Amino acid sequence: MSSEEKSSTMSQKISSPSHSNSSSSSKHDSRQVSDSWEIVEGLRGGLSNVQEPEKQAGYMLKKRKWPMKGWHKRFFYLDKGILKYAKCAADVEKGKLHGCIDVGLSVMAIKKKAKCIDLDAEENIYHLKIKSQELFDEWVSKLRHHRLYRQNEIRASPAKQSSLHSPVSFTSQAKVTAWLQSSDDMDRCTKELSVCEAQLLELNHLLRSMEVLHRTCSAPAINALQASTYDSPKKEKRHPRKWRPKNYGKDNKTTLQVIRDLLLKQDSRPLVHQVSNESRASITESLSEFFDAQEVLLSASSSENEVRMKSHLFCQSHKCAALSVNAVGAPELCFSFSACVENGGSQEQRRSCLPSPSPNTSNISLWNILKNNIGKDLSKVAMPVQLNEPLNTLQRLCEELEYSELLDKAAHTQDPFERMVYIATFAVSGYASSYYRAEGKPFNPVLGETYECDRPDKGFGFVAEQVSHHPPISACHAESKDFIFWQDVRWRNKFWGKSMEIVPVGTTHVVLPGFGDHYEWNKVTSCIHNILSGQRWIEHYGEISIKNSNSEKCQCKVTFIKAKYWNSSMNEVEGAVTDHKGKVVHKLFGKWHEGMYCGSPPSATCIWRTNPMPPDYEQYYGFTKFAMELNELDPLTKPLLPPTDTRLRFDQRLLEEGNVESAEEQKQRIEQLQRERRRVLEENHMTHQPRFFQKSKDDTWVSNNTYWELRKDPGFSNLDCPVLW
Repeated sequence: MSSEEKSSTMSQKISSPSHSNSSSSSKHDSRQVSDSWEIVEGLRGGLSNVQEPEKQAGYMLKKRKWPMKGWHKRFFYLDKGILKYAKCAADVEKGKLHGCIDVGLSVMAIKKKAKCIDLDAEENIYHLKIKSQELFDEWVSKLRHHRLYRQNEIRASPAKQSSLHSPVSFTSQAKVTAWLQSSDDMDRCTKELSVCEAQLLELNHLLRSMEVLHRTCSAPAINALQASTYDSPKKEKRHPRKWRPKNYGKDNKTTLQVIRDLLLKQDSRPLVHQVSNESRASITESLSEFFDAQEVLLSASSSENEVRMKSHLFCQSHKCAALSVNAVGAPELCFSFSACVENGGSQEQRRSCLPSPSPNTSNISLWNILKNNIGKDLSKVAMPVQLNEPLNTLQRLCEELEYSELLDKAAHTQDPFERMVYIATFAVSGYASSYYRAEGKPFNPVLGETYECDRPDKGFGFVAEQVSHHPPISACHAESKDFIFWQDVRWRNKFWGKSMEIVPVGTTHVVLPGFGDHYEWNKVTSCIHNILSGQRWIEHYGEISIKNSNSEKCQCKVTFIKAKYWNSSMNEVEGAVTDHKGKVVHKLFGKWHEGMYCGSPPSATCIWRTNPMPPDYEQYYGFTKFAMELNELDPLTKPLLPPTDTRLRFDQRLLEEGNVESAEEQKQRIEQLQRERRRVLEENHMTHQPRFFQKSKDDTWVSNNTYWELRKDPGFSNLDCPVLW
């Protein structure tokens, strides 16, 4: 990113435009504004003469930090843009602070009717409330003044940041961004580093392509090639990095050209792959020694021949890796409590890479899209197709069954407390695939859209349908000889300025017919951080409560622990299985993106571990191997699918194939068709009736058990189905 872009980012951050500047000529307009969140306007333009504000102190209500609920009264002290708070005024004077907020570096939003103030300070979101309207107006006025003063101070003397109030912590990005505004030399440095990075990335991928050639009989040895192109230090004698010499660019271009020529010479030779995990490990190790930048598949200067050749090599490499896994075979599941479930079940030959890598999204300004939606539900906000991943919400529900072997194992476990351990671990495993997926969002299904996933290798058949559009509700049902799984899920999305919370509403059900058990549990809150800048990351926090509605013999509670900025530990999960008296029978712990254990360290037993990620997963939306298989359209399966199946949706398929422009056009066309269908229904006073799901007595959506029968006889091609795209 150039300094101009970084400066623009800082300007957006400091002078966040308010969406409340619309005309308030009518009482209706002013009432509408007061009912919604308003972003407080920051410093505009360059430096200005902002008078030093007066200090402000007093009590406000602050929302308790998770997992506690409700509000508590705290004393706040505002001085020169720094907001300190403690239990009382005496604690502030003694320095016994509960926290400290830099108002100038926070996104501030207010809701006048509710008298609420939100400060998004990156690490935490502070929710404040004032009962008195007069005090609310006074605090808002003071916070505005202090915020402008603090932002002006940051712009006027960036170097002064490190010597300000010691309790205040600044993000590295804010420091660098402010520094870059007054630095001319950094422009040239940034451009040179960008060119250097691009060349390193291209060299990285050329070497990765050579890995495939290394496994052929006709290709030269890659070790000899590396030795001829540059002298690399040994791993155990790594020297400090030095600035590149003047002739670096020339030598680097020569290196790239040598590798290109060798690769192009191999284009006409047949590739006879040899399965070798050792060669893959050695190449990965040698590459990681020199290259730690984010990978890209192809550079802008690559020729068409190189594009075809490299794409072929990457896909062949992934297929070869998949064959090596299948050749070894998945570990056999033995139904004992000591076994750890991973890579369970035999697998058919399925694809192991997507047709095209994920597109570049660096040119999209999320701030321009989201700035007017602070505190609002984002499900109704249109997003560019580049921000999507080539899967939709119905397929995301199916991803929760990636580790369905845990349910199979529970169905073959006699002890009810051990069964609960496997059920609880299954509930945690459904979050594992989200670890690398913070950069993209799934497609929103249109009303009536369906998805089936028939997996004989895993022993289950899955069906999902979008049963409601406003509010969006997705229902799914899966069955195997060992279990029945179903849920209907609704989401509430809230954007808070720097982060977005996803709050699911609904209950997940699993029935084990062999024991008559019916398990029910809720989902936890998910939060995506650094929405506008920095490296995005996702966390889940809250408590899952699991009960067996047909037996009170045991229950389980699993807590997803919220990350703390002063603690490096993240993604931790703790739980306990208890009997009907509340006595702990089994303790659970682990990390939702790695694995779960039962017992106490160091003698704990591994219950489940995540499957290894496929090669180059960062380039392919962070998908797991199971996720890559979900949108695969088998020629033998295609005639059996209803025309409403997600895999037949044009925009999603085009994005998967890398055709972003056509995908955006089709996305807008499909959304317009949905609006027209909704208008026709409203004009005729009709409501949409889901085809494969129906409402139960408790107002939840359950399967009507007709999908697989209709698929078999008379077949969906002989039925009247809606045209969705």
